[in-house]
Amino acid sequence: MKKLINEVGNYVTEMLDGLVAAVPSLRRVEGTQVLLRANLKDKVGLVSGGGSGHEPAHAGYVGTGMLDAAVAGEVFTSPTPDQILTAIRAVHRGKGVLLIVKNYTGDVMNFEMAADLAHAQGIEVAQVVVDDDVAVEGSTYTVGRRGIAGTVWVHKIAGAAAEAGLSLEEVQRVASKVVTHVRSMGMALSACTVPAHGRPSFALAESEVEMGIGIHGEPGVERRKLGTSAATVDFLLERIFANLSLQSCDAVAVMVNGLGATPLSELYIANRRVAEVCQEKNLQVQQTLVGEFMTSLEMAGFSLSVLKLDEELQNYLNAPAYAPAWPQTERGE
Repeated sequence: MKKLINEVGNYVTEMLDGLVAAVPSLRRVEGTQVLLRANLKDKVGLVSGGGSGHEPAHAGYVGTGMLDAAVAGEVFTSPTPDQILTAIRAVHRGKGVLLIVKNYTGDVMNFEMAADLAHAQGIEVAQVVVDDDVAVEGSTYTVGRRGIAGTVWVHKIAGAAAEAGLSLEEVQRVASKVVTHVRSMGMALSACTVPAHGRPSFALAESEVEMGIGIHGEPGVERRKLGTSAATVDFLLERIFANLSLQSCDAVAVMVNGLGATPLSELYIANRRVAEVCQEKNLQVQQTLVGEFMTSLEMAGFSLSVLKLDEELQNYLNAPAYAPAWPQTERGE
């Protein structure tokens, strides 16, 4: 294992220290792995999080028009209920708190436990569970579809709804609409290595790729010979479109998400084919995101996400936002 770290046991805390030192709009709740907006507003609070190793998710989406807090677990490990409860209490301003949870068994269980504890303290809490990955209906980490890069759009759109002053019930409704309208799938050229384990999560021959991988280093649903970028995109989009009801002239947003070790140039090559397919299907692409939005340590590969837009979702998607990892921003508090 070759990694630029100090001590394995300090991996997450030192990463968070470095992040806060670089981003003045973030602050850390002392003694925790909870990151907050420096200036919280009187509105519905938004909390997300999960295991570390997916940077910039989730702390990179804490800011104006997005999340109010992110809770960082250890690498590929859910944050504990008490840390999540700390985040809920920190962002609560009397209007309730929405939890945005990726569909992994540990995350769902711990966020639900934290919500129960918050309810017992008189805090109104709602949640949405993101399950955008079309590759599997169950895996090592989850029952049902996994939550992957499409979660970033839930942060953005729910964040805009909360910033606009909507009630907790309405913010949850908008976030749930995003969940039903987004689908994703990923592939890998190589596995990642969790620092505490010291070895890759799976092995591929030089000419092999893994299709349908998860973001925790889980192997995929099909091992194939390495093909062209265009053929790989077609494979992923075929499965995404099979799970997303789209008609000619529908408006969509697309995301080409690098998993940690894929050159940006290769992501743009993939996006070239994504744009061609969308044009062939007469889909109206309203937003294209290309880059690293939800990674898997140093895994080589990418995922594709497609979000079907209606007028409401498009308006919230285009609303001003400022968060460290959100690329289309207007600076806020």
